[in-house]
Amino acid sequence: MADLAPAGTARAPSAVECAIVVVTYNSADDLDALLTSLPEAAGEVSTHVTVVDNDSRDHIGEVVPRHPDVRLIRAAGNLGYSGGINLAAPHLPRSSWLLVLNPDLVLGFRAIERLVATATRTSAGAVVPRIEDPHGGPAHSLRREPSVLRALGEALLGDQLAGRPPWFAEIVRDPAAYEIQHDVEWATGAAVLLSRDAAAAVGDWDESFFLYSEETDYFRRLREQGHRVVYDPDVVVRHRGGGSGNSPALVALLNVNRVRYFRKWHGWTTTALFWITAVLHSLLRVTRPEERASLVALLSPARRRRLPGGARGALPRTPAESR
Repeated sequence: MADLAPAGTARAPSAVECAIVVVTYNSADDLDALLTSLPEAAGEVSTHVTVVDNDSRDHIGEVVPRHPDVRLIRAAGNLGYSGGINLAAPHLPRSSWLLVLNPDLVLGFRAIERLVATATRTSAGAVVPRIEDPHGGPAHSLRREPSVLRALGEALLGDQLAGRPPWFAEIVRDPAAYEIQHDVEWATGAAVLLSRDAAAAVGDWDESFFLYSEETDYFRRLREQGHRVVYDPDVVVRHRGGGSGNSPALVALLNVNRVRYFRKWHGWTTTALFWITAVLHSLLRVTRPEERASLVALLSPARRRRLPGGARGALPRTPAESR
């Protein structure tokens, strides 16, 4: 864990209803819009915002002071998304709720207040909102637990046959599923409200993933602890997307971490089948630069180690690494 660099910004109050954590990496151009949206999004809920910056090389030091109630914690290196959340944890005020946000969001009117109301009413451990693109179009943010058959369906069909059986699709594409409040297995981690009791029971986010699949793992651990994950379509968050970047290396990391996640929770034989579906997914799309990068990373342990965060220890090995 990195040491803290001087923040030079607001100190946290002793207690609020909802503590908010935003992890940034070269996200200054997005952050101002998010921070500006938070007061109206909070409604009657008292909040405090902590921004953890992962050693950016942008002008974030100019953005945060425009919002005097926001605290900035500067990490001494790039800790990844999970590492940033974990770094913030001991510095947060006491609260009943913890809201984790991507920096490239804009929250709707009273969005935080509504998330808290839903969590209170349903006794959920986590509540996730409806995610829309900047033009108001729906994003397919809901997911099912990864399996070999679901990975095969994504590899062979992708966005085709959106109405295919749930056992053959990890991404929830049915428009009706985005119009009703219901329990989900997991969702993309752009915006997640957690009860502090649930967060305490689950513990730290797994830093071995660095970026991508950390939310899959966290939601699974929530469910393993008996906590519900509830989707609320009445709470709207606009997501620009791509805030972490869309380079071939990052897409490769996404695909590699899917296998690493699967290995964490499954045996070698099943993981080998899952790895084969990941390779097939990239092979079928090999004309795309990001999928070529993914294919090489899935097949080459040396290339995986050169991915962002790839030099970290204690990573579950993919089947190719065990050969």
